[in-house]
Amino acid sequence: MHLHRTDPVIDDIIPPAAARSGGRPRPLRIGLGGPVGSGKTATVAALCRRLRDTLSIAVVTNDIYTREDAEALLRQAVLPPERITAVETGACPHTAIRDDISANLEAVEDLQERIGSLDLVLIESGGDNLTATFSKGLVDHQIFLIDVAGGDDIPRKGGPGVTTADLLVINKADLAPHVGADLGAMERDAKAARGPLPVVLTSVKADRGVDPIADWVRRRLAEQAAARA
Repeated sequence: MHLHRTDPVIDDIIPPAAARSGGRPRPLRIGLGGPVGSGKTATVAALCRRLRDTLSIAVVTNDIYTREDAEALLRQAVLPPERITAVETGACPHTAIRDDISANLEAVEDLQERIGSLDLVLIESGGDNLTATFSKGLVDHQIFLIDVAGGDDIPRKGGPGVTTADLLVINKADLAPHVGADLGAMERDAKAARGPLPVVLTSVKADRGVDPIADWVRRRLAEQAAARA
C-alpha cells in the first residue's frame, strides 16, 4: 500500500470533554464529502474507532430518502446509538450541507442537548459529485474523499471538492494495481490543483490506514483549543 501525507503529524493531547470544566464549548464540526463509493462512511467509522477513547464524538449522516449510512454505523457499533443521528435530505445531498443547512444544524443541536459536552461532530454528506462543498455556517473544516477506482484523472478534473477542501483524501490506494491507476500522477495532479492544501493517499480500511486523517483531525482540535486559550 502506498501511504503519503503532506500534513506533518503532531502528537497533540486533547483532553476528553468530561475532563474539562466550565460551560459547554462548541464542538469542532468536520464535514466529509465525496462521490458515491469513495469511502465516506468507512472513514467516519474508522475515525470514530480511532478517536473515541480520548474524545467525545457524535455523527450526523445525510442520505436522500433513507438512513442507510447511520444504520451502517450503528451496526458496526462505532459509537453508542445516542451519538449517531441521520438527516433525510429529500434531494441532492449538497442541498442540506450547503444551501439549506437548517436540518443539519438542528441535528447537531439535538445531539448536544442529548449528550452534553462534545469535542467533535462528524457530518457525512450522502454521495455527491465533485462540486459538493459544505457551508462554513455548518462545518469548521471539510474533508473530501475520492477513490482510485473512480479514475486517476479525477484530481486533474478538479471541482470545488477536490480543489478547496481543507483535506483531500485519495482513498483505496491499495486497489491502484488492480484498476490501472497511477498513484504518482494522482498525487502530482492533486498538488497542482490544491497548492499548499494537504493531500493524503491511503486506504482507510487497512491497518492504521485512517491514522493520517486522525492526525489531521487532532491538529484541527489543537488549533481550536489554542484559539480558546
